Amino acid sequence: MLDIHDAEHEETAPHAPNLVISKLTCSLVGQAQTIKIMPGTLAHQVYRKEEIVEEFRCNYGLNPEYRDKIGSGELKIAGVDSNGEVRIVELSDHRFFIATLFLPQLSSSSDMPHPLIMAYLRTAIAFQRRLFERSCYVNAKESVM
Repeated sequence: MLDIHDAEHEETAPHAPNLVISKLTCSLVGQAQTIKIMPGTLAHQVYRKEEIVEEFRCNYGLNPEYRDKIGSGELKIAGVDSNGEVRIVELSDHRFFIATLFLPQLSSSSDMPHPLIMAYLRTAIAFQRRLFERSCYVNAKESVM
C-alpha cells in the first residue's frame, strides 16, 4: 500500500531499516489527549465533531519520517494531537478501516459504547446483510433454473 516492502515495528524488530512504527519520544501510557479530527474523513462522520478526547496506553506510534508518505497515499491521516502528531489513520476506499493510537474500549461501556466500536459493528452488520441478500438472490436464481 505504501510501497514499503520491509516495513517494521520497532517493538518487534528494533534494528530493522524501515521502522514505520517507532518508539514515541514521550510515552502516552495513562494519558488523555485532545485529537483534532480531519473533516471529510470516516472518523469525522463517526464522531460528528472536530475534536475529541481519548485515553492512550501506548509507547509506539507512527515514525514521523513516514508522515508525508502516509498523507499522500490511500492511507490518510484522519486525526492529530495538539502538536500535529498522527493519532488516527484510515483507508479512504475501504468500508471501515480506522487505526488509532488510543484504545476506544477504554472509554466504552455497555451503557455508552464508544462511537468507533458502534460504527464498526454497524458496518459489519450491513456487510453481513449484503452477503446474505446476495446469497439469497443467487440461490433463488439457481432454483428457478
